[in-house]
Amino acid sequence: MSTVPVAEQMTAEEFLARPWEDGSRWESLVDGDVVVTDPNMLHNRVQVNLVYALESWVRAGSERGQVAMPLDVQLDEVNVFKPDVLWYAEAAAPDLRSERPYPIPSIAAEIRSPSTWRYDLGAKKASYERHRLAELWLLDTAADTVLVYRRSAHQEPAFDIALELDDTQQLTSPLLPGFALGVDELFPGH
Repeated sequence: MSTVPVAEQMTAEEFLARPWEDGSRWESLVDGDVVVTDPNMLHNRVQVNLVYALESWVRAGSERGQVAMPLDVQLDEVNVFKPDVLWYAEAAAPDLRSERPYPIPSIAAEIRSPSTWRYDLGAKKASYERHRLAELWLLDTAADTVLVYRRSAHQEPAFDIALELDDTQQLTSPLLPGFALGVDELFPGH
């Protein structure tokens, strides 16, 4: 996946109003910088594996929220992220006909690419935390691990739980009762 920050600064309003006629995939606005990404096959496979597992869990019960693939989520006036996978709790899920930008999900998942990892671990993680995201999953395709950042309670001001899950462990969440996905099932070749 190649990523190129665009040399211009813009606001979230400008970012969301910009026409997408040039064929680029405009991934995110990070601290006012536009970051453009073109996913590769590994990224897509990991994304599909996660979406399939979450969607299967959602469909297996009632009131389990909604899973979505990249949507524009506006955090503030200079940050609009497009997480690779989003999960909204039932009460927080946007209407299916609503327009962008979308509200902050309950869980956001970002999948590593060499050029975006520094944003995911740095500015994006900090902004998600500042804007009260309940849980962040960073899927590291280089190490076949998942980094999980979450709050132990809704009122916690910051992520106070950090986990690094390897391919012998399962990805679970207190937000998703009964959901368990082997990390080895996420990454191709296991």
